[in-house]
Amino acid sequence: MGQVNRLTRSKPCLKDKLNTGRAASSGFGWTSSNWSGYAISGKKGSYRQISADWIVPYVKPTVKPTFSSAWIGIDGFKNSSLIQTGTGHESVNGKVRYYAWWEILPASETVIPLPVSPGNHMRASIVKLSSGKWCITLRNLSKCWVFRTVQRYNGPQSSAEWIVEAPQVGFDIAPLSKFSTVCFTCCQVNGRSPRLKVSDGGIMIQNKKLLAVPSPPRSCGSAFSVRRIYHKSPPAVYSRNPIYTTP
Repeated sequence: MGQVNRLTRSKPCLKDKLNTGRAASSGFGWTSSNWSGYAISGKKGSYRQISADWIVPYVKPTVKPTFSSAWIGIDGFKNSSLIQTGTGHESVNGKVRYYAWWEILPASETVIPLPVSPGNHMRASIVKLSSGKWCITLRNLSKCWVFRTVQRYNGPQSSAEWIVEAPQVGFDIAPLSKFSTVCFTCCQVNGRSPRLKVSDGGIMIQNKKLLAVPSPPRSCGSAFSVRRIYHKSPPAVYSRNPIYTTP
């Protein structure tokens, strides 16, 4: 996938405390400069398994490089550890690229050398097998492949997430790509529905601009979508009050 992917990595959730009020006014629980989606947290050792399906979004080619990823993971919401797997969607030199990956911080992502295209149905799971031993599985149901790896991980297991991210490229958070709505379904944690609430959701804000917003949870708290916000978009009305974009 080229050097640009090898320099790409996720970061723990970077909370945006200056714009917390914008999330609270709409019912969401947090704001971030690099994450949007849903995250739940608990005591150390609370989460030993996470899974979900999602549809790979379409990305619009851009003149300047833009990046995004969709993933599931354990940890990273209120700590600096993170084990995760997902898909990357980026536009570099006017060409759009899609790929699969897994990652355990602080290492950079490892690209999975199997085909991914927009519209593909992905299914992912991360399962603790024993103390310090985890199985990461990613399936592309549309292209009929399965990737599985067993890795060492010793994070606190105190949060679980279903996220669309503006990843780090080099030393900076990358500009977010212009992607179609990402739909997460069949979300589970520890083998059951996480029963997500709007207050578990977070919005992405960079430079005071709203960039991505999740929908309210559907299907008994196990499904939702993340929508990219553009400056000319209508208000993102998802909860008690609308979130208005600003030019």
